[in-house]
Amino acid sequence: MDTIMHSGGGLAVTTTVDLNATLELLRDENIAQRLADKDATLWGPDAEDEASIRLGWVDTFTRSRDLLPQVTELKQRLASAGINRVVLCGMGGSSLAPEVICRTLDLPLTVVDTTDPQQVAAAMGDDLSATVVVIASKSGSTVETDSHRRVFEAAFTTSGIEDTSPHFVYITDEGSQLDQLGTEQGVTVFRADANVGGRYSALTAFGLVPSALAGADIEELIDQAEEFATTITSEEDNPALLLGAAIAECETMTFAADGSGIVGLGDWAEQLIAESTGKDGKGTLPVVVEYPGSPGARGEDRIAVSYGGSASGITPSGSRLDAADVAVNGPLGAHFLCWELATAYAGRLIGIDPFNQPNVTESKENTNRILSAGLPEDRPDAVDGAVQIFGSTATTVTAVIQQALDDTGNADAYLAVMAYLDRKSQGILDNVRPALAEHTAAPVTFGWGPRFLHSTGQFHKGGRQSGVFVQITGSHHTDLDIPGRDYTFATLQTAQAAGDRQAILERNRPFIRLHLTDRSQGIEQILEAVKGLATS
Repeated sequence: MDTIMHSGGGLAVTTTVDLNATLELLRDENIAQRLADKDATLWGPDAEDEASIRLGWVDTFTRSRDLLPQVTELKQRLASAGINRVVLCGMGGSSLAPEVICRTLDLPLTVVDTTDPQQVAAAMGDDLSATVVVIASKSGSTVETDSHRRVFEAAFTTSGIEDTSPHFVYITDEGSQLDQLGTEQGVTVFRADANVGGRYSALTAFGLVPSALAGADIEELIDQAEEFATTITSEEDNPALLLGAAIAECETMTFAADGSGIVGLGDWAEQLIAESTGKDGKGTLPVVVEYPGSPGARGEDRIAVSYGGSASGITPSGSRLDAADVAVNGPLGAHFLCWELATAYAGRLIGIDPFNQPNVTESKENTNRILSAGLPEDRPDAVDGAVQIFGSTATTVTAVIQQALDDTGNADAYLAVMAYLDRKSQGILDNVRPALAEHTAAPVTFGWGPRFLHSTGQFHKGGRQSGVFVQITGSHHTDLDIPGRDYTFATLQTAQAAGDRQAILERNRPFIRLHLTDRSQGIEQILEAVKGLATS
């Protein structure tokens, strides 16, 4: 197969997949120019109202330059007060871009995107007097971030800090309840671009302000996006157009860093693509893998993407394509805009509205009902060591895992592992993804709850209904009260897992739950069980 490469604006997309027919569809309808002109009719009449207020991201980087003097002044003010530790509390699009930026630049940023009490408590740290907490929520009412704000506020007060306002920064839409609260409290508030949805907000205040406070040169990111923007109306050499064709062409797209400088972009792209395309029974399933050529990265039903920070090493012969079907290389600011454009193009081809998320609220509503009614008292179907088994006739962890793998034998199936645990101290569990991928031809995803509810959770419920689900929960040996609420973090996390479980079971999908009465021992059991499959 011949290699196709589109490059410009500092970024290149190279592929060995024959996408010429799909590219012609986009060109024939002048899609590149129409999106650049913010044509809200691109995705059909049902999507037009939503699209008309969600296309600000196409050129939001130009308005984001207004943030530069504001952020510079804030950084100076924090430095003079001895505040140099940055904690970001945000879910999905409100935290993923800053995490990618700071991981790529090796900058210290503590991200809190969980309701696990152990992980939240660890994020508080010892020196609160040197800590600024960024509360990022577009709506201003996200339950996780509201809970984080409350517990940090109490912690500051308990530590003897009488005026907590210098230790908070709020990022939200103008007029939200968080905006109003910030005004009342005297907290610094950054009002984000109202015409940009959360997952397209990397180059707005949501992506840039926390990164700048952690030490990133956000002007450089804006410059990179602006340079890439010179390519977006091209019909012949348009990297985003080529990437959009690739996203729409496959059922599954896998992501891996190629080692040339960008870290964690797959997690951000996963949310962007899952929430944007996974609806109406359609969509492209995104899967983050560990490295190019990792187990499950390649397959007949999927396109493997490698991404990196430099385009200089790519040649027309596809030198970066030994272990991938598509290579995307360039600076991080260009990546953000390229992937956003590509996802919007893919939405046009797939035939969905790439800006709504109709099924995300489902699990939220279930969670609220459970919190009001009380947690369900479930009895396990079996117990194996430190693991309680629910939803299966199997009596051992090994047999349960084999059952889930057997269920992936159906056409178009994928296996989703969802862990409601501490992704920082118990992160070793994510090794289960490549281990399981060794035993099935189906794609295998792994997500930390409730983080994934703002990402692949939309695809699970709105995308193609072929998922096989394994949920992993754990007992809580520590807990945190949420001031002003009649539930704790442990209760909230348990209710979120139950709410999502209910939403998926209502779709009659295969669903097994493994509950760890001892988290460390239970994780070890699961990993050993999968390892045992490999040697059996």
